[in-house]
Amino acid sequence: WMYELPLFPLNTVLFPGTPIHLHIFEPRYVQMVNFCAEQRRPFGVALIRKGVEALGPLAEPYYIGCSAHIARIQQLEGGRMNLVALGQERFRLLDIDRETQPYLVGRAQSYPIENPDPAGAVQYGRRLRRQFDRFVQLLIKSGSNQLDLDQLPDDGAMFGYLAAALLQISPLQKQELLSVERLDKLLFRLSRHYQRELALLEVVLSNRSALQAGGFSVN
Repeated sequence: WMYELPLFPLNTVLFPGTPIHLHIFEPRYVQMVNFCAEQRRPFGVALIRKGVEALGPLAEPYYIGCSAHIARIQQLEGGRMNLVALGQERFRLLDIDRETQPYLVGRAQSYPIENPDPAGAVQYGRRLRRQFDRFVQLLIKSGSNQLDLDQLPDDGAMFGYLAAALLQISPLQKQELLSVERLDKLLFRLSRHYQRELALLEVVLSNRSALQAGGFSVN
């Protein structure tokens, strides 16, 4: 079924189950957030395909995004606000209305991830979980970890989206992950990404240890 969804095109990708922090200052988005808060409705976060994030013409977003539920609003001077929202579910845009409101309104459909190969998803999910645990251990070693491994979601898709959100890759690469139709393929692609992330992180930490131990000299 189709529903209307106020849209917030951004230079970032939101995944289901992950938070987003926004500073709202443009009148059109202040109006949009106030409407969503009053009606207790979500808004849609979609990566910008063409255009700018703020103070310009309405941007062209990608047609696959994630709805966001407002969790907290902090009102500031001049009508500005700080906002915390939580990603809810994937959507796919069928059309965009640019005329009715000063912001974009999408005609959207829910776009849940498919799981036609549960056994494959479990296999790739286990591999990804081992890589993810190792990744977090290395972050702890580097002093930059803020994750609690005991609080990770058990659901394969939600774990995959969390793992995708934490990757240090470009927004376009994250958009490609958000757009994957099947859970087994998403977890497989994430495993490939984490294989590279682990290799890079291990090199960085190894070089840091060598420098601290005096293993390198500068002449």
